Amino acid sequence: MAGTDHAAAVAAYLRQHETKGLLRFITCGSVDDGKSTLIGRLLYESKMLFEDQLAAVEADSKKYGTQGEAIDFALLVDGLAAEREQGITIDVAYRFFDTDRRKFIVADCPGHEQYTRNMATGASAADLAVVLVDARKGLLTQTRRHSYIVSLLGIRHVLLAVNKMDLVGYDEAVFARITEGYRELAARLGIAHVECVPLSALKGDNLSARSAAMPWYTGPTLLEHLETVDVGRGAGTTGFRLPVQWVCRPNQDFRGFAGTIAAGQVALGDEVVVLPSGRRSRVRALVTADGELASAGRGQAITLTLADEVDVSRGDVIAAAANPPQVADQFAAHLLWMGDAPLLPGRPYWLKIGARTLAAQVTEIKHKVDVNTQARLAAKSLELNEVAYCNLSLDQPIPFEAYADSHALGGFILIDRQSNATVGAGTLDFALRRAANIHWQHLEVDQAARAGIKGQQPRCLWFTGLSGAGKSTVANLVEKQLLAKGYHTYLLDGDNVRHGLNKDLGFTDEDRVENIRRVAEVAKLMTDAGLIVLVSFISPFRAERRMARELFPAGQFVEVFVDTPLAVAEGRDVKGLYAKARAGQIRNFTGIDSPYEAPENPELHLDGGRETAEQMAARVIAALQVS
Repeated sequence: MAGTDHAAAVAAYLRQHETKGLLRFITCGSVDDGKSTLIGRLLYESKMLFEDQLAAVEADSKKYGTQGEAIDFALLVDGLAAEREQGITIDVAYRFFDTDRRKFIVADCPGHEQYTRNMATGASAADLAVVLVDARKGLLTQTRRHSYIVSLLGIRHVLLAVNKMDLVGYDEAVFARITEGYRELAARLGIAHVECVPLSALKGDNLSARSAAMPWYTGPTLLEHLETVDVGRGAGTTGFRLPVQWVCRPNQDFRGFAGTIAAGQVALGDEVVVLPSGRRSRVRALVTADGELASAGRGQAITLTLADEVDVSRGDVIAAAANPPQVADQFAAHLLWMGDAPLLPGRPYWLKIGARTLAAQVTEIKHKVDVNTQARLAAKSLELNEVAYCNLSLDQPIPFEAYADSHALGGFILIDRQSNATVGAGTLDFALRRAANIHWQHLEVDQAARAGIKGQQPRCLWFTGLSGAGKSTVANLVEKQLLAKGYHTYLLDGDNVRHGLNKDLGFTDEDRVENIRRVAEVAKLMTDAGLIVLVSFISPFRAERRMARELFPAGQFVEVFVDTPLAVAEGRDVKGLYAKARAGQIRNFTGIDSPYEAPENPELHLDGGRETAEQMAARVIAALQVS
């Protein structure tokens, strides 16, 4: 009988463990505020350490520790050798522990400003932030920076841990002064829920048990608050949202759409709409690993089938027909830049939101934000770890909701199109009104008709190379020969365009990107008119030349690389530009103090160092196969 009772007790305990809630939280604060010590102590007191781990940390404490013969709990979390040697946290360290009431995943985030992107990575999946403050130092610049990032990433619950109270004599007035200042900061940042706890992570005061040294504090301990806080994200919409992660078709008789419900409830027979297409249908079945369901809700992984044959693809969103999300292709957004190279408005990137990846560009930086003071600053580019409010333009419309209402439909990353590295993370705020008001106007006369009456194949010949490479000379010769053969052409030259269309632009990297964007759009309009367009621009960046190429149908864009060595181009410097650049009189001059990224696979590679302009022009004419 006793054995039966014991087995029942074990089974009940296991069921309780399986159904316990999970809280994801981060710790952040200034260097040496005690983040790693706090987490290490939580692991120790929740009995989550094996004997070999405890033995290892005891040995490491003697080698690297700062507490003499006592255990240095910070070493349980500071996993990198560089961190142990410096006594700081560099990377984001994730740890799991649990109590009888809840399971936890905690991310220990770095405190230095140069690791802001690491801190944002840890915060992106968190429900709560533990912000540590050294009681001796009070609120610091790092406190404001981390709180701003916490607010930006949608964390609305903060536990302010005023640490090292033992070093200020457990003074209640010190705690009161710090908490009053932080609540004012949180109110400005829109952080709705703040709990303040005085503690000593090193000594364990108010960590998991109340401290006799602070009888004036009557609130919960840090662990009590973590165990009981309700962080349910009350999404701004109650409508059903299912981002489609996979189209499941095991046989001809079954076609389901799999994903995790991001918001709301769905039941059999409910009317739904597929976005962005707008097609409507009704729910026929809800299939899960445990069988079919009559209804399902937020957080459940399901495969949904529809009553009608509706085209649904990975990245689409199936939503409640009565309350669907918006669809747009231009947005206002907050952006944290994580790339080593700067963000340049107009440069193309990949944007990934949910399971959908599409082309995007930042069209305008409205302002960047000093994350230390939250001041708004003018900016034309973004450097590593900088934050901005900007306008985004996508190459196709997507269903979305503001990040404050839905993390799944409002959070995105930007990816560099050459290296495939993640270079930015952001949150959508709202759709720009012009995105809904502008539509393509159907025209009866198209490119084929315009080109047909001219008897020619529209082309964009994009001449690129260093200043003095001979681009304009070759392009001019090519145009003269085409005109002599009866073809309709137009030459867009870099210098000439800067007298009119682009007279407002300088020669910074940002202005060069915008310069090429405008010229590419003009060239596209001219080819649509049926012309053969010759574009002669240095166009030093591969990303912008790729952007220009993608505006044209396959076969219409011909990249012509006039490959002239720098020494040869500089020797032809009839304008004296290279000499002025080397003397420091001209800044951002390509080939001197601004880079030129040579084409990797141009349609035509001309040798400007060995071939004459006439020979190069002849090669271009031959490649066009015109008679």
